[in-house]
Formats: sequence, C-alpha cells, structure tokens
Amino acid sequence: MAESPEEVAVLVQRVVKDIRNAFQRNPHIDEIGLIPCPEARYNRSPIVLVENKLGVESWCVKFLLPYVHNKLVLYRQRKQWLNKDELIDITCTLLLLNPDFTTAWNVRKELILSGTLNPLKDLHLGKLALTKFPKSPETWIHRRWVLQQLIQENSLPSLVTKGNLGAAPVERIHRLVQEEMNVCSEAAGRYPSNYNAWSHRIWVLQHLGKLTVKKNGKGLVLFSVEMEKTGLVLLDELSSTKYWVSMHVSDHSGFHYRQFLLKSLIGRTVTDNNVLVQNQIVNEQNPSLQKEEESAGAEAACAEEQSLDLPRHLEEELELCTELIDSYPGHETLWCHRRCVFYLQHHLSNKIPLLSAVVSSVDSSDETLNNSHHSPATSPMAQAMDIDGLNESSSKQGYTQETKRLKRAPMQDSFGPEVEYRFIDKVLSTCRDADQARFATAYRKWLVTFLGQ
Repeated sequence: MAESPEEVAVLVQRVVKDIRNAFQRNPHIDEIGLIPCPEARYNRSPIVLVENKLGVESWCVKFLLPYVHNKLVLYRQRKQWLNKDELIDITCTLLLLNPDFTTAWNVRKELILSGTLNPLKDLHLGKLALTKFPKSPETWIHRRWVLQQLIQENSLPSLVTKGNLGAAPVERIHRLVQEEMNVCSEAAGRYPSNYNAWSHRIWVLQHLGKLTVKKNGKGLVLFSVEMEKTGLVLLDELSSTKYWVSMHVSDHSGFHYRQFLLKSLIGRTVTDNNVLVQNQIVNEQNPSLQKEEESAGAEAACAEEQSLDLPRHLEEELELCTELIDSYPGHETLWCHRRCVFYLQHHLSNKIPLLSAVVSSVDSSDETLNNSHHSPATSPMAQAMDIDGLNESSSKQGYTQETKRLKRAPMQDSFGPEVEYRFIDKVLSTCRDADQARFATAYRKWLVTFLGQ
C-alpha cells in the first residue's frame, strides 16, 4: 500500500485515469458506490465496473479524496496549474466522493460557460452523485443551474450548433423534464423525506413544465411559456406520484408535493375563470371576435375541462387518505395531509360559487341561462353545479366558450364537516392503535377550530 507522497501521487493519478476510462468504456453508468475493502488485497485497480455500476474500493478513498481536494484548492489559489482535461477529471473524481464540495461545482460551471464542458454531461454526473448521496444540496443547486443554462435564450444557438439539443428541441425539453422526474423519484426513494429532491421537482414544474419551443424570424429556437398545457402536466404528476406516496406513508415531503399540485391546480383554475369572464365581456362588446375565439379554443377545451374538474380530484385525494389511514394506522403524515385536502375543499367550495356568480351575471342576457332552473332558494353549491344550464341540444354542439366553465362543485353529501366527523368517530370506535386515536382526536380539534373561525 502506498505511504510516501510520491507513491500516493502515483496511486491517485492511476485511479483518476481508471475512472475516466470507465466512463469512456461505458457512458451509460447509472450508479456508483463504495465496495467495503479495508486494504488492497490484489495488485489491481480499485475501480470496478460491472455492467452499468461503478464501484470504488473503500481502501483507496483515504488517499484519493484528500489528494484531489488539495490539488483543486491549490488550483483555485493559483498556486498550481491544471489544464482543462485535468480539471474535468479531478472535479469528476472529487464530486463522486464528496458532491457537497462547492468549489468543484463552481469550477465545472466555469468550464461550461467557456464551452469546454457539455452541460448534459454535468447532469449525468450529478445523477450519479445522487445515487450515493441523494440529499446532497449542492448537487441539486448545481443541477438547477445547468438546466437554466439549457433553457436560456442566449445559449440556445450555440447548444444547437454543438448538437446538444439535437434536431428536435421539443422532444429534448420533454426528455429533460422526464429525466428530472426520474432522478427525483430515485433520490426520494433512496433517502426518506428527501425534501431536496421534492423541492427540485417543484422547481422543474415551475420552470420546465410550462415550456414549449418556437422559432423566430431568424430561425433561432426560443423557449416560451404555454399555460394551456400546465393543468395536464399537473394532473399527470398527481397521477404518477399516487403509487409512490401509497408505498411511503410516512414521507411528508411526498405528500407535500401532492399538496403543491392541488394548490397549483386550484390557482390555475381560478385564474383561467377570471380570464374567461374578461374574454366574455370583450366578446359581448365585439361579437365578431367571439366565433374566432371559440374555434381557436375548441381543441384545448376537452383537455382543459379535465383539469377544471377539481372537486373530483380533491374527493379522490380524500378517498386516498381514508384508504391509507385505514390500512396503515398511526402515521401522522396521513392525518396532516387530510387536513390540507379538507382545507382545499373548503377553500374551493367558497371560490367556485363566487366565480360562477360572476359568470352568470356576465351572461345574464343569455337565453339558456335565463331559462335555467335556478331559484332564489337554491344554495350556492347547487348554483355552482348548474351554472352552465346546457340543454340536450346545446350539449351536442361540441365545445364552446360555454363548456369551458366550471361544471362541477363539491357535492354537499360527498364531503363536509359531517362526513369528516363520521370518519373520525369510525376510526376512534374501531382502532386499537394509541397513536391513531391521538391523531384522530387532534384532527377533530383542528376541525372544530378551523370551522369555528
């Protein structure tokens, strides 16, 4: 085993070279790890590559990590010169062993900005580091920085020229989003309550999930925001994470992500309906614009209608909470999530009647609405349910501006305080778990406090 500084330098240089060769032989490496090995038993490389897995024998880490760390620090202090290839190899080795070393990521940022390093390779390096250190905050921060470089308008012409984005930028964006979702899911599964991974997933939705690709007059590819598809992306995420949270009932970060999705859907629905009211006012003033607007939005109406059916999604979420609480008693995370879902239902039930009242006031001259079966004694819930007032013939005419409204509101018998109180009573009367009874009692107290405000 190496002991003198000269022997250590020779060993480290050989290991760094072996790591570089491993990536060259197999660019599809998808996981790294340490192989427990107190000492070198054979005269061979400590780098082991089996299929797509890269292993480092643990005995060499105590020599490898301090050496590359000190060498990079000397470079930053301008006491030692390293060429670009050496910087790439040293920072790669260092970050695979210690991804929270900010200086190494900053060096790679400089290499990306200078055009020396492909940003997609840094995404791959970060993905590998997260297989060993799934909660590394510096890795997630650098990953977001790299993604920002990929979507910046000024960097696109050079990236397209280099072939990084390929011939189909739209597909490249979709692949980037899907890849980030997969990385987040894997990291969340490797470390419990990995809020760094779930926060990154939220960031991806906010910055990449809304992007589409357009071309300007000069033929350059530009990114823009397409709000119409946001609801479908949120619904797809809500569906794809349902199984994950069902298998990790104590992971609050995963349920918090679903709360973010539900809140985003509600916020988007309220915004869309405010825009709808404004457009209807403009259409009444300019009747010639109404037909053009209806035909332009006909294709998006079907997809948009699904995202507007929020009461059903909230009811399904509450049913999921009920099933998980019954199946896995004594998990506080499930009760906290139930509080949030009930709060969102209560919030939505107050929002929908107000929006519907505004829409009905705008269209008060519409004959269909004038002949609807509303009465002064009808409750706001029922008014929200019947706000469209479409008859049999109008429902067969396809999607128009009328059908883009909120068509459902929470049914009074599908949710409400009475249903929640009955559920609590059932849990308290049947459960044998002390924690389950304590959480149910705390939820009842919260309901009393919340509804009494």
